[in-house]
Amino acid sequence: MDPTHHRVANHVGSAPVRPPVRPIGGGAVIGVARHLRLEVHRRSALLCLNKVAGKVFRIGHLGNLKELQLLGCLSDVEMVLKDVGYPNFRQLFLIPTTGTGAWESALTNTLSPGDRIVSFLIGQFSLLWIDQQQRLGFDVDVVESDWGHGADLAALERKLRNDTHRTIKAVAIVHNETATGVTNDLAAVRRLLDAYAHPALLLVDGVSSICALDFRMDEWGVDVALTGSQKALSMPTGMGIVCASPKALEASKTARSVRVFFDWKDYLKFYEMGTYWPYTPSIQLLYGLRTALDLIFEEGLDNVFKRHNRLGTATRFAVEAWGLKNCCQKEECFSDTVTAVVVPPYIDSAEIVKHAWKRYNLSLGLGLNKVAGKVFRIGHLGNLNELQLLGCLSGVEMVLKDVGYPVKLGSGVAAAAAYLSNYTPLIPSRI
Repeated sequence: MDPTHHRVANHVGSAPVRPPVRPIGGGAVIGVARHLRLEVHRRSALLCLNKVAGKVFRIGHLGNLKELQLLGCLSDVEMVLKDVGYPNFRQLFLIPTTGTGAWESALTNTLSPGDRIVSFLIGQFSLLWIDQQQRLGFDVDVVESDWGHGADLAALERKLRNDTHRTIKAVAIVHNETATGVTNDLAAVRRLLDAYAHPALLLVDGVSSICALDFRMDEWGVDVALTGSQKALSMPTGMGIVCASPKALEASKTARSVRVFFDWKDYLKFYEMGTYWPYTPSIQLLYGLRTALDLIFEEGLDNVFKRHNRLGTATRFAVEAWGLKNCCQKEECFSDTVTAVVVPPYIDSAEIVKHAWKRYNLSLGLGLNKVAGKVFRIGHLGNLNELQLLGCLSGVEMVLKDVGYPVKLGSGVAAAAAYLSNYTPLIPSRI
């Protein structure tokens, strides 16, 4: 495999056509398919917030493989993951779940009901995590910022300074808020905890950041880092990846939250036995993960970070050329994995997303909750290259024109292309 394969544009029509759905049980399957609006004749041109790499997709069709092969795969995965931001981590948990399940795993294994958590609310996904924390019975001290702004670290500093009795047991933060395109400064959070010698655990949602943005579990003193398979890893949804520090593992020994499916103790027991899972694992996703990591390291992790920065910067240049605004209010918080674009008041952003899908087969992200109808989201993460991004931006321009926004066709594409032509490096294997 060419180590820079990610820069070769994919032909969107190259995927095999799926066969039509056959009626079973009085046409029930047809009815379900129609209800879900399944399209069997083509793929979307770009799934901007969840794009599965072709090689990962193909290997995911493998059937169940021998146990020794699977254990060998897991040994490889553990070895490779040590290079993805946390070389000295002590424990990895690969759970058949989504990011939401990974959240619950992080919380229930390290905390007890009634424990105080300082949690930052800056968008829809941090809101959902806070809701989970509250429903699990924790005492959640919510620090809210206007959507489009990062975590209020001044408020955290005040809370740490006043917490002389060390009632704060954990700080929970979303590294990259996907709903608003905001990236938080984890290093600054760690500096505050260290400045007050505070023992609180640092729990981090890295669903849309790990393997796309610089992430340093050891250097930043992250106690639990979690991600999902469907974002930067370019895999299908369905695997939660949780990494725990020695401090978090120690906390799990006394945590009194009820857990069964997510109980780390069961995992650790089966790790010692050499079988890894207390229940049936998602084998195809595990092989997909091994392949996804191969792709990342063939490119080089630093190059992955740089590519995401290029794509994010190019997208922001395009948004500026269209005369629109970024939902993220501060340049230092701009996300390199997703850009939330603010539309004028006379346009419903949901119509942009619907029209993009219906006319151009282009998948964009909706505005959620407080920014519903106000923003649409362009994802630029995972297995995505420069030419694919330019195609997406071209599609967005056509959609904007169709819904009545006075965009000059080609303006955003030209701005993004000008930047990319200056900053995209040569493919090393072809120099």
